[in-house]
Amino acid sequence: MFDGPVENADLRVISLGAGVQSSVMALMATHGEIEPMPDAAIFADTQWEPDSVYEHLDWLEKQLPFPVYRVSLGNIREMVLDTTMGIRAVNNEGKSIVASLPVHVETANELSASMLLRQCTNRFKIEPITQEIRKLLKLEKGQRVPKETMVEKWIGISLDEIQRAKDSRDKWAIHRHPLIEKRLTRYACQLWFEKHYPQRQLTKSACIGCPYHDDRRWKEMKETDLKSWNDAVVFDRKLREGTQNAFGVKSASYLHRSLIALDQVDFSTEQDKGQTDMFGEECEGMCGV
Repeated sequence: MFDGPVENADLRVISLGAGVQSSVMALMATHGEIEPMPDAAIFADTQWEPDSVYEHLDWLEKQLPFPVYRVSLGNIREMVLDTTMGIRAVNNEGKSIVASLPVHVETANELSASMLLRQCTNRFKIEPITQEIRKLLKLEKGQRVPKETMVEKWIGISLDEIQRAKDSRDKWAIHRHPLIEKRLTRYACQLWFEKHYPQRQLTKSACIGCPYHDDRRWKEMKETDLKSWNDAVVFDRKLREGTQNAFGVKSASYLHRSLIALDQVDFSTEQDKGQTDMFGEECEGMCGV
């Protein structure tokens, strides 16, 4: 998994999220700091990322010497809201799809929250990228990948997130983690980018209404990206305004784990309330957050 490039790989592709790590990984390849040069990068678009991500991706494409393919299963936001109206979601090809967003719902004892099954990463990210890889291999629909074919798939996981590294589920693909090979943390990636592109800023890539956002992320969105924040607030409200609960479950759904409407949640930190910050309000990249 961390052994470097695959010898004689038939195809080398970057799984590009357009966030900090995958952007730096792609740019390091451009600078010759990670070899061999990839054949392509693939961005799986849920069609629900902040504008800053799409602007960054437009810029990033111009910096890379290899093509960036944008693929999409459809608009995850609209598909989820369809389920609140009892409408079965369909993808871009008109096929029915069930892709649960891990929204927060009440548990049986009504004293705590649980999350629905997370299917969105696999359906809206992994599967579209896999289908695009098959196209790049010039495979027909339904055709098996030849046994001798091997694809090197670059994953932008940094050293501080090494626990997220997983082997590929496809026998014909090997996950490579160049940032871990180079012992680079997320913070080190940010420093590298600041050195080489001092006039630009990296962005964070995630769906606007991802239920995995922590309070710090929600607070940052509310303060710095009002368009995305308002979108998330409306989406959160619509989860409970349809003819049924999202995905037909028994309990009402929420984006925030408190089971409170997003625009009613208090995101203030202990520092906001006057408590001393023991970390001096500066992260040195050791926390892994």
